[in-house]
Amino acid sequence: MVSKKEETIKEMSKNGLHLGHKVSKLHPSMKDYIVGIKNNVHIIDLKKTEACLKEALNFVSGLLKEDGNIILVGTKTPLRQVVRETAEESKIPYVTDRWIGGTFTNFREISKRIDYYNKLLEDRKEGKLEELSKKEKSRKEKEFKEMESKFEGIKDLKKVPEAVFICDLVKDDTALREAKQRGIKVVAVVDTNADYQAVDYPIPANDDAITSVKYILDKLKKTIIKSRK
Repeated sequence: MVSKKEETIKEMSKNGLHLGHKVSKLHPSMKDYIVGIKNNVHIIDLKKTEACLKEALNFVSGLLKEDGNIILVGTKTPLRQVVRETAEESKIPYVTDRWIGGTFTNFREISKRIDYYNKLLEDRKEGKLEELSKKEKSRKEKEFKEMESKFEGIKDLKKVPEAVFICDLVKDDTALREAKQRGIKVVAVVDTNADYQAVDYPIPANDDAITSVKYILDKLKKTIIKSRK
């Protein structure tokens, strides 16, 4: 009889979580999570991935049960849609466009820009922009569109979150750096080209394949929703 753990690992393999980067891109710290090489690509030990994912989700569950909050970060173009959908369905803040410098380290100033964006959003919904001159309305609409990509995902962020979930450590290294400066817990998908030691709760897995990241984010979403019931 196949155990639940074996079924999980089989599902992970089906979604490509085990496929790392080419051997030339290996970060030395990730040797602990590699079981072999296939077609010049490192193969991640899914037994360890399964254990790490469970530990990470337990942390997230405990955090939310204590009224903590987590922000989801994934700015790599192919992952933006799944990151946005996961965050919106989980009702957590997210960043998919690009990391705004100071979101963690200078939140006081960032919150002012969030407030301004929300004011623009409200004025737009209430039709107040229609009362402006054609030139002024055009300027406000352009300003709104520019701010929307940056602030839509964090428009409800009232304080610095207790944790951040990063989908690609290399791409979103600024978010990682700011989190460490502020003492914010970091949960992250860590591929073979990244340093798992920089993360509090690393999940060794493929961070390029949409199927791999979506598998992990689906587990995250279910954990968040269950923790809030």
